[in-house]
Amino acid sequence: MPMPHRTFVQVAKRRLVGTVGSERVRILRALVDELPDYRSGPYADIRKWLNDEIDQTRVRAKVIHRDTIAVRREGAAQVAFVGPPNAGKSSLLQALSQIQIKTGDYAFTTTRPVAAVTRIGGVRVQLIEIPGLLEGAAEDRGGGRALLGVLRNADAIVYCHVASASPGVLTSVQNEIKAAGIELPALLAATQVDEAEEGDVERVAAAFHDLDVVSVSVLDDSSLERLREAVWRLLGLLRVYLRYEGDVEDEPLAFRPGATVEDVAHAIHHELATSFHAARIWGPSARFDGQRVGRAHIVADGDVVEIVP
Repeated sequence: MPMPHRTFVQVAKRRLVGTVGSERVRILRALVDELPDYRSGPYADIRKWLNDEIDQTRVRAKVIHRDTIAVRREGAAQVAFVGPPNAGKSSLLQALSQIQIKTGDYAFTTTRPVAAVTRIGGVRVQLIEIPGLLEGAAEDRGGGRALLGVLRNADAIVYCHVASASPGVLTSVQNEIKAAGIELPALLAATQVDEAEEGDVERVAAAFHDLDVVSVSVLDDSSLERLREAVWRLLGLLRVYLRYEGDVEDEPLAFRPGATVEDVAHAIHHELATSFHAARIWGPSARFDGQRVGRAHIVADGDVVEIVP
């Protein structure tokens, strides 16, 4: 009798965590060979998923390398994954973005910041893994000052902490960030909850009661989605959709609260921002659909805006 399909997916994900390049392809092919030869149903869906992963792995960069510690900003916001060595940062970044990163069950696998762009809340957000910060990082131990410099430019922090680990290892990281004078919106991802014991997450939440704690496992897609939602709330961005000749674009623009119609026009083109006369609004900030507003009108999350030249 074949393994239950849900169990098979979980086993497959566990075997694939941290694998790259030819090794990942080898494991994927072995998993395909282990599947029962059904042409429809859940096992056929799993076969398609595995074959798609093989195709994607062949075109991805095998390992992400960084020759410089500087990170060029991309997307609507930048979120830093921070924590002690071996806290699951690389695996989490990989699971959220589908980027291939060299990972390992030992400290300091990642030695330079690694960036990836993914979609959170429908907009492009840049995630950056900051290598494990050591005690004394603020005094440049382990090249800490350069790493803290990268962190200083971020918009928010996701602290990564293994759910079963002692809270003290993360507290020392927080102390270094505080010593560097960095204050950013933050939440805590309690990682590897699939291996945690009862009460572990509650102890983490009690130790870091000032942070929103999100339980997450790279093997559980629903927990990854909850983390995405928590990051979106943390960023506090709002989405505005553009309308042209009756058609609404699928991809929204992202703005900080308080953004105006003029800001929306500027995001389209700086010359448009100086020349347009008004806009029409559909959505939460409009009193009625298609309301005509001026350039100082403040937009809200979910608004649809049509610029009137």
